[in-house]
Amino acid sequence: FRSNEYKSYLRMPPESEPDTPRSVGDEKDLSAAQSNGSLEKQPSQSFVDESFEYDATFEDPPLLTVLSVYLGLALLVLFGHLRDILRRWGFDKTMTESKENTNEGFVPLYNDFESFYTRNVYQRVCHLWCYPLAGLPGAEIEVWDRHFDNYNERPRLLKTKKKFINIGSYNYLGYSEPNGASANDAMDEIRNGYGSASGSSLSELGTMTLHRQLESLVSKFVGKEDAIIFGMGFATNALNLPSLVTSGCLLISDELNHASLVMGARLSGAKIKVFKHNDMKCLENLLRTAVIEGQPRTRRPWKKILIVVEGVYSMEGTTCNLPEIIALKKKYKAYLYIDEAHSIGALGKRGRGVCDQFGVDPRDVDILMGTFSKSFAAAGGYIAANKKIIAHLRKESYDFNYGTSITPPVCRQVLSSMQSLMGLNPKDDGLKRLQRLQENTRFFRRELKKRGYIIYGEEGSPVIPALAFTIASTCAFGMEALRRGLATVLVGFPATPLLGSRIRFCMSAGLSKENLDKILAILDDMEATLGLRLSRRKLKARK
Repeated sequence: FRSNEYKSYLRMPPESEPDTPRSVGDEKDLSAAQSNGSLEKQPSQSFVDESFEYDATFEDPPLLTVLSVYLGLALLVLFGHLRDILRRWGFDKTMTESKENTNEGFVPLYNDFESFYTRNVYQRVCHLWCYPLAGLPGAEIEVWDRHFDNYNERPRLLKTKKKFINIGSYNYLGYSEPNGASANDAMDEIRNGYGSASGSSLSELGTMTLHRQLESLVSKFVGKEDAIIFGMGFATNALNLPSLVTSGCLLISDELNHASLVMGARLSGAKIKVFKHNDMKCLENLLRTAVIEGQPRTRRPWKKILIVVEGVYSMEGTTCNLPEIIALKKKYKAYLYIDEAHSIGALGKRGRGVCDQFGVDPRDVDILMGTFSKSFAAAGGYIAANKKIIAHLRKESYDFNYGTSITPPVCRQVLSSMQSLMGLNPKDDGLKRLQRLQENTRFFRRELKKRGYIIYGEEGSPVIPALAFTIASTCAFGMEALRRGLATVLVGFPATPLLGSRIRFCMSAGLSKENLDKILAILDDMEATLGLRLSRRKLKARK
């Protein structure tokens, strides 16, 4: 991406550019930062992360692994049908509630076959998921014990707890902690009279001074003119895309976009076309065809063409190829919407997402969306754009007009943690947290590759999926990890393709070097029984 064609998109900040957004907000923020000396903590003036390696290639599994996956699935389907037959005859008493018995004469509410996978596969291993938390998801996490009856059909909560090393939560900057500057500031808002809830939508009585402050800070943080915040990250996508595109518009979506983007696209009424993940040739073909042919039947030009991608894809750990997407957007006069739920606060030398990572000017991206539930350990989401788009959303957004606003303590948590990243909070050094996160990410990725795991994603991505491929291997990993005191995330079909079951590790600034060494020791101990080191690539030596 550093070729001559895209050099114009690498945002170099020479002093001759008077309109370049400052790295620490406006003049008032700049003077405040100078007074407390925090400007000295800022990184060097080169905004491009030279250590970032963009590599969106995926390693194919060995042929024997592919055959074992499909053979295992065939056996699961065969025995699942046999169990369904035994249920009908009354011999198998498990999952009998899955059949509708009270709606005779009515069309069934759901297709019985659609729950086949849940009934015969997931139900047998669901004890590995959905643990009720007994504390904050920090570097260590406590969960309540459960007891399951009748093959995991009826869970019962016990009074005992277990503690695990946590490598599965989106606690990227380590702000999920009982004490600290951000947590203390959040508690202060309750004591200072704002209370613990807003009780209204932003368009009515739910907008407070804190919300205005956060919107102003978000716009400065991401480098856009204005911003609007919402109480739920999922709804930020699902309920705002219908306000941006409608019938007669074309929405071009990456095939691996999050469910919230998929729902928002479907609710919008726009025509949807999907391109292969990070495939720029496929994207350009769709754009070229859309411009040449226009709308179906009438051949009229599209009212709008909106490209929708993510900054970091939460299941693959890959980042969007932003410079090339911007080049195509400008070439075909389309708009660009980026979901930065997993990249904001985690990527770039200043933690400002994919634009910071690639050195791209944020003004080249029309709409930047993000959430506060990952890096900032809070809740809610935002959309940042120019003033006209934000003014339009304040009138037309379903979430702004009907959704409850962010609660005051959560709002203060985001303000405090974001200010620390900008060098405006003397109580906490967010840049040190960011540096620790990126060091942990590179170290852990490197060690997993050395050991022979098939890893997806770029080197700087804090989402690290290790491919297990088979459902059995994934579940076996989960059980062995829990026995050894390690909590992580297991992902399989339908969240991934049938051949894509994986273990998803999430890095955090809260993890120490000792924690990472212990995790690697646990993985080494499990390898003899699991056999997940399937990579055939040789690790390239770094200069």
